[in-house]
Amino acid sequence: MFDAVLVANRGEIAIRVLRACRELGVRSVAVYSEVDRDAPHVRLADEAYLLGPAPAAESYLNIDRILSVAHAAGVDAIHPGYGFLSENADFAEAVAAAGLTFVGPPAEAIRRMGDKLSARAVALAAGVPVVPGTLEPTDDPEVAIAFGDEHGYPVAVKAMFGGGGRGMKVVRDAEQMREALEAAQREAKAAFGRGECYLERYLERPRHIEIQVLGDLDGTLIHLGERDCSLQRRHQKLVEEAPAAGITQGLRDRIGRAAIEVAREMGYFNAGTCEFLLDPSAAPSGGADDDVPFYFLEMNTRLQVEHPVTEMVTGVDLAQAQLRIASGDGMGLTQDDVVLTGHAIEARINAEEPATNFLPTPGLITKLVPPQGPWVRFDTGAESDYEVPRDYDSMIAKLIVWGADRPAAIARMRRALDELVLEGIPTTVTFHALAMRNEQFAAGEHATSSVEREWDLSSLAPQGPATAGTGDDPEPSREVTVEVDGKRLGVRVFGELAAGGGGGGGSRTATKRRSRGGASGTARAAASSEDLVAPMQGTVVKYAVAEGDTVAAGDLVAVLEAMKMENNITAHRDGTVTSVGYAAGDVVESGAVLARIEDAG
Repeated sequence: MFDAVLVANRGEIAIRVLRACRELGVRSVAVYSEVDRDAPHVRLADEAYLLGPAPAAESYLNIDRILSVAHAAGVDAIHPGYGFLSENADFAEAVAAAGLTFVGPPAEAIRRMGDKLSARAVALAAGVPVVPGTLEPTDDPEVAIAFGDEHGYPVAVKAMFGGGGRGMKVVRDAEQMREALEAAQREAKAAFGRGECYLERYLERPRHIEIQVLGDLDGTLIHLGERDCSLQRRHQKLVEEAPAAGITQGLRDRIGRAAIEVAREMGYFNAGTCEFLLDPSAAPSGGADDDVPFYFLEMNTRLQVEHPVTEMVTGVDLAQAQLRIASGDGMGLTQDDVVLTGHAIEARINAEEPATNFLPTPGLITKLVPPQGPWVRFDTGAESDYEVPRDYDSMIAKLIVWGADRPAAIARMRRALDELVLEGIPTTVTFHALAMRNEQFAAGEHATSSVEREWDLSSLAPQGPATAGTGDDPEPSREVTVEVDGKRLGVRVFGELAAGGGGGGGSRTATKRRSRGGASGTARAAASSEDLVAPMQGTVVKYAVAEGDTVAAGDLVAVLEAMKMENNITAHRDGTVTSVGYAAGDVVESGAVLARIEDAG
């Protein structure tokens, strides 16, 4: 086993790997950006080193700086976690060239799977079906439109080097193609440094099923069963579970064999995940459930966000398995050792407001108390008084539960969500509480499009003034406890009461914001009805209008990037654009006036 490992990541995945190192008796080294100086992962490590400023390009994506720290710290290996450099073949090669071990697959495997078109070629060579699509990248809207005309709509525009739903746009007619192609290229370039895109037929209502693979250095390959990741928004996962509901053993074996064949075709080792789309609507009439068609989607050459559900049902510590394989100690498992027991569910807790189409909500977590009890796990890189930065992904925690069967796991997740205390910013906890009571989810009949096209989320009220988008700062608020006729009730108070009026204490949220130099919520007048305001803090990517343009309600006005996702800001009324407040590249606060739209004429 290694003497020391550097974890080139942040947040909960850094903590996950640091804990694995601690249990194996390995000295752990953390790295951090300036905005992460006080982050929990920094304190948990045996040693920690500053990488640079908050922007990922100057810190967590800075290969030279990471290698310099690795040498200074005297480590043997580097674990990349997920995201950032985890699927960067150049980084894996640079680690090896520096005389260190990369805790992951060979660089060539990363390169072949990182390029989605190359990945499709690998799958076809292994005899595994893929979704029909182009064989070459394109940035030409006319080529993209021709593909749609030939294969029909909808069409998926996908980043060749993307993942996690970033750099993917669904196009439903030729008029949308040009804007979608440009947006996918921008988003992919910002997230992955490469903007090439390709086209694929879009399946309307598939299930997203993935297989966890482990490969040893001696060529042994096994899989640890499947995960269902079909509950999504913006093509990004919200809930994952293992095993998948309603999957027969015959279908499980077919998909598992396909994943092994893809991995074998590319000489894969360490942990990886093959993702597939199941198309139940295309199953042969009268055929067995085992005959449901599936298509290879991509392979993630790293540890997945959702790996805990596989750990819960198999008892295999995947982070430790990665370290053992990379060090040459061996996997210590055969396929016959893999037995799935019970059911596990993971809920991704994101800094997003479900009531406003999951808009990002970075900010201060004033109180965080994880749920406890049997078979409940809470993986997070946050804590009370932790500021969720806008510079990185919106996920702040993962809540994972295990039950003897799927209904028991759902019941335990309901209970754990009810116990979870997470105050200060809107999060997806309200959505997860709704999902665990949704009849379609309970029946296991949901698909990747269900949340956005089939579910009624109207009961999810905005969680606080932070989502109103009518000023610089949300109105100060705090939770207080009162008794009415002897019954204990929790209520939220605003204004003077929250700021300390009426004998109450000061608002910790408001106080901390003021200490950071934030403007008072009353410093500016509220936006007028003609003003189109930013619903979140972000960076202006582009304007789709200019002064003097006439727009209708719903027309695209601007694109904002926040927490690594692009958000289309549309006109809130019909009229003429009389002013544009910012330019591409400007950083704006929530409530900033992006444009003024006055009555036409």
